[in-house]
Amino acid sequence: MKKFIIAVCVLAALCFAAYTAYYRFGVNLTVSPDRPVETFTRTDGQTILLERNGVYEPFEIRGVDMGAGIPGHWATDFAVDYDTYLRWFAQIQELGANTIRVYTIHHDAFYNAFYDYNHGREEPLYLLHGVWVNDYMQFSHRDGYDEEILWTLQEDCRTLSDILHGNRDLYLGRGLGSGRYRKDVSEWVIGYLIGVEWESSLVIYTNQKSEARRSYQGTYLYTAPEATAFEALLCQVGDSLIEYETRRYGQQRLVAFSNWPTTDPFVYPAAVTGYRYKLACVDVEHVLATENYRSGMFASYHVYPYFPDYLEIMAEAAQYSDEELDRRMGKETRASMEYRISKLQGVPIEDCLRPEDYYDSQGRYNTYIAYLRALARHHTLPVVITEYGVTTGRGMAQRDVNTGRNQGHMSEQEHGQALVDCYRDIMDAGCAGSCVFTWQDEWFKRTWNTMYAVDLDNTAYWSDCQTNEQYFGLLAFDPGEERSVCYVDGDISEWTEEDRVASSGDLELSMKYDEKYLYFLVKKPGLQPENDTIYIPLDVTPKSGSTYCQNYRVGFERAADFLVVIRGEDQSRVVVQKRYEVLAAVYGAEYYADDYYINNPDRHTPEFERIKLPLVLTEVLPDRDQKGAGGVSYETGKLRHGNGNPDSEDFDSLADFIFAGDYVELRLPWQLLNFSNPSEMKVHDDYYQNYGIENLSIREIYAGVGSRENRGTRIPMEAVPLKGWGRNPTSHERLKRSYYILRDYWASLDGES
Repeated sequence: MKKFIIAVCVLAALCFAAYTAYYRFGVNLTVSPDRPVETFTRTDGQTILLERNGVYEPFEIRGVDMGAGIPGHWATDFAVDYDTYLRWFAQIQELGANTIRVYTIHHDAFYNAFYDYNHGREEPLYLLHGVWVNDYMQFSHRDGYDEEILWTLQEDCRTLSDILHGNRDLYLGRGLGSGRYRKDVSEWVIGYLIGVEWESSLVIYTNQKSEARRSYQGTYLYTAPEATAFEALLCQVGDSLIEYETRRYGQQRLVAFSNWPTTDPFVYPAAVTGYRYKLACVDVEHVLATENYRSGMFASYHVYPYFPDYLEIMAEAAQYSDEELDRRMGKETRASMEYRISKLQGVPIEDCLRPEDYYDSQGRYNTYIAYLRALARHHTLPVVITEYGVTTGRGMAQRDVNTGRNQGHMSEQEHGQALVDCYRDIMDAGCAGSCVFTWQDEWFKRTWNTMYAVDLDNTAYWSDCQTNEQYFGLLAFDPGEERSVCYVDGDISEWTEEDRVASSGDLELSMKYDEKYLYFLVKKPGLQPENDTIYIPLDVTPKSGSTYCQNYRVGFERAADFLVVIRGEDQSRVVVQKRYEVLAAVYGAEYYADDYYINNPDRHTPEFERIKLPLVLTEVLPDRDQKGAGGVSYETGKLRHGNGNPDSEDFDSLADFIFAGDYVELRLPWQLLNFSNPSEMKVHDDYYQNYGIENLSIREIYAGVGSRENRGTRIPMEAVPLKGWGRNPTSHERLKRSYYILRDYWASLDGES
């Protein structure tokens, strides 16, 4: 009996060891080095080919990028469930896309749903799968050959290959998904996309520190003589991935390395190099394939129409003589840039451009399509734009000065048309495919021109429409489990007596809020929108404020921080008391040529300022003989009239207010009123007491309402209690208008073919 128990224990231990070796460490117990290599993806010049019914046919990657975030969760929570994925896959295919691109390994629910959705389907969705690199590694002291980057990247490649073939267990750690991966989805995986948007610092440091490692010779990939150390690193990673999948599974598929304009293969003039710090080049043309690699590579780029617009900077610099450039850039700076340019191993951008490249099929001057054409002309490989898009966020961070496809402050209709235009440019430039960024909005995202103003540890718990980065999606998450608490559409039936918070004479003010907006309803009998002016003072912080606004010559019973001014459809805005203006506190030197921490605005100053968001901190080529601020901003406090109800035919997703008979209905984003974290009702503390932005918890704000007729009296203000929702926001899904615009356009193209 004892021997039997020992034998059973030994057998169990062996089974456990074999299971662990196979599913956790990727040890192949059935490998056959002579097994035939299969592939259903190949390339022919700049064309991607896909095998269907035994025949290789040209295939356009028409994709949609998909993140992992949903409201109330961070991307690394991987909180999207199986049923949600199934629903999303159906909506993406109905859109007209044939490919989903993901950035990193998700939880097993994604792959289970992907398998079940595709299994038995005549026209499946395909998958382009990324291999992620931790952002911290890029900004650390390490070069690319450091074990924590190179080894981790190679190990993640092997892990991903096993996951896609349904042969892996993965436990929590390193920002990846986890689970028991048993669904073999490899028959729908068209390729791997290795890496991220590389930081110039990592590329430069790797090239300098590891210069001796500029050459790599593998079984499947090898480097050209012109390769840099960083390109050799990519070659090594790609070769090891192909080798692992070939030896273990007898399969090969497309491989690409992520890239973007910041590390594109081009060398630009000194003005571009100096202003945008374009100091590194990564060229996939320096990674070559041996005859053992039967599939193929393509060149992957993230390219947006508004940033970084190197060609527009080139056009601006071209109007100046060398002497003028020396004066504007500084002679030493320009000389330094010229020296750095001489050390770059790249192709002069001018060699890949023709004068006619700057005009699109609509006859517009268009630097976006010119850049795309330069990429396609440079490469012998297929070029796929694996990220392009614009955002429906209320806030804006960049302007596209040529075609108006801005980074933010675009309605859902404008969003859809911009996606159509970008797609048309991409295909007209000769690219082999593209992926729209992105499928779903992601509340946790941040962007450079608002991240200073919010609590970055809690952005996943509220919808900040001032942060444009959160709204690239074709799928929106609106507050409320089924409907939002209010829609700015002129229908006042959703307002009750319990919502009334203040009154003054015949004026009444009601208020409510949700995870995205504060809503207001003003009643003024006999309201004449073009003749009447309505004032709504708001006291947000107890630390400062004024009882008088000298700009509009109106007074308040309490010290107000903000004043909402409703004056017709085109002259309505929110203004902020100067002490509480965040732009001045953060970027005073850039925008006002003054340091407000030396010259503090008075705590109770009656000066109110227009609310602005920064777009550019310094001019590209400033005139050094003129003193003053060089920043460019736009007025985000200006209010837009329109219908904000998604169910309305004249829906405007950017609408802030609407007139309706005796009423004005209004919504204001939390961040516009200096809320840094409304989920816990935190606002900005006094900037000049704290020498920067700190959080201050509040339990109420004060609000009032007045009009021009009673400007001689002070507007009374009443307390409005506030209670956050913590980490339990409500939301519901809604396909944006842009989804249907893009769907109809793609359907029209398929109809033509």
